[in-house]
Amino acid sequence: MAGWSEKKRNSPSLRVISSFVWWLQRATKMHVVANKLQLTLAILKPDCMACPHIISEIRRIMLENEFWLVRTKMVKLSREQAEEFYSVHQEKFFYNRLVTFMCSGPIGVHVLAREDAINTWRKLLGPTKVLRTVFEEPTSIRGRFGLTDTRNCAHGSDSEETANKEIQFFFPEIDIDKFREEIRKFLEEKGTMLFNEKSCEHECHN
Repeated sequence: MAGWSEKKRNSPSLRVISSFVWWLQRATKMHVVANKLQLTLAILKPDCMACPHIISEIRRIMLENEFWLVRTKMVKLSREQAEEFYSVHQEKFFYNRLVTFMCSGPIGVHVLAREDAINTWRKLLGPTKVLRTVFEEPTSIRGRFGLTDTRNCAHGSDSEETANKEIQFFFPEIDIDKFREEIRKFLEEKGTMLFNEKSCEHECHN
């Protein structure tokens, strides 16, 4: 009886059905993801960019958590640019320290895409206060690699409105609504996004 079950499991008709079910599940998932696609901005800060092994690990985490890296660039901010980007914190006590740090070396900037991208990325980062994070969420990115509240490894947009503004700051050539719609349409048509390690971006393949 066991032999019969084994033959039945390996029969061509069952393999065809299994393949169809896998395709249907994937197509359904991609349709859901396409309709709920969200963009966020991630920044790898100067302390992180000084350590290649940390960069590699964070990018591995991005990919493992099904983010698409749809835009990537390395930037060296001027003080004026850093002041503008963090202008929302201008009245805070840490503003000058943060600005000085963020223009002290190159940063890695990524536009990330997936369902619920903003909350997912911020959850992976952990709280901004590193001492708290080390105890409460030691396996988070900041819990593992953060040094201080300023040198806390990485940044993530805190809302969709903020994400749109921050993406436009670093990628002014992007029409965000059009860009998001193009990705959604591509995914709904069952296209595949393949990761290019050289450019550190996902590319569309039919």
